[in-house]
Amino acid sequence: MTRQLAPDPKGLDAAATILRSGGLVAMPTETVYGLAANALNPVAVARIFEAKRRPSFDPLIVHLPSAEQAFALATSVPDAARRLAAAFWPGPLTLVLPRAAIIPDIVAAELPTVGLRVPAHPVARQLLERVGLPLAAPSANLFGFVSPTSAAHVLDGLDGRIDAVLDGGTCAHGLESTVVAFEEGRPIILRHGAITREQIAALCGAVGEGARVLERPLAPGQLARHYATRTPLRLFDRADQLPEPAATAALIVIAGSIPDAHRKGNLSTRALAPSGSLTEAAASLFAALREADASGASELRILTCDDSGLGRAINDRLRRAAVRA
Repeated sequence: MTRQLAPDPKGLDAAATILRSGGLVAMPTETVYGLAANALNPVAVARIFEAKRRPSFDPLIVHLPSAEQAFALATSVPDAARRLAAAFWPGPLTLVLPRAAIIPDIVAAELPTVGLRVPAHPVARQLLERVGLPLAAPSANLFGFVSPTSAAHVLDGLDGRIDAVLDGGTCAHGLESTVVAFEEGRPIILRHGAITREQIAALCGAVGEGARVLERPLAPGQLARHYATRTPLRLFDRADQLPEPAATAALIVIAGSIPDAHRKGNLSTRALAPSGSLTEAAASLFAALREADASGASELRILTCDDSGLGRAINDRLRRAAVRA
């Protein structure tokens, strides 16, 4: 059984001891729960891949308590990266930079770069300070499925497969970090997340877009199928595209109210953000997908949101979730 640790000094000390000894601890961040291991210990990092059933070609993100410590693991740092770090660290932003020799190949999937992040969640920060090591930490779930935003979600997939989970409550953002690489100093978004393209452009000017799908990803979240539910999922851009309500279907409306014609007749119906707030919708997206997946529905129907701002990240997760194996 996986140990459940409270986010108090005793629990944090226990988690730090496990990590220093090469173990695995799921920790809360402001995005989703991450499955942490000592990033400088290849054997410990290999346990992440084993526990998650994650393919070795998918690189990991390394978490540190400060920008200074993060940049020490890179051989060069563009000015744009420093501007973004000053604006958004600690926070839900990952910067992909040329890696220092100290980063093991397994962390970077043998790429010449590494993803670096300074998380904002107080429990993650306290753990990083206590352990005194950089922590590799992908999402704490079985690979390819819905990311966890609570300790219960972690245990749903990884109980018995990892050493401990630090219970820091529900994650605030609910979507993984935005991942940004650089080409000739210009930011290139590899994965959309809580920090939007518009926010990055406001600081750095022109922003590029990496390939949406790669068979050999440069960063997490670039595979065609990811964040998947076990129940088939269908996406609809407009309410008039929705099929008739069905007693075997679950309906999720991302932003806005439930259409009148669909208030009754479905097995379950949920509006994530009746006010239209995409921040509110993002925070509850993965939990709603898990709930609908467990409802017994034969089909999950989702009315998507506008594909701009934070909506890009939400719709990106949904499109990958809808791809069937």
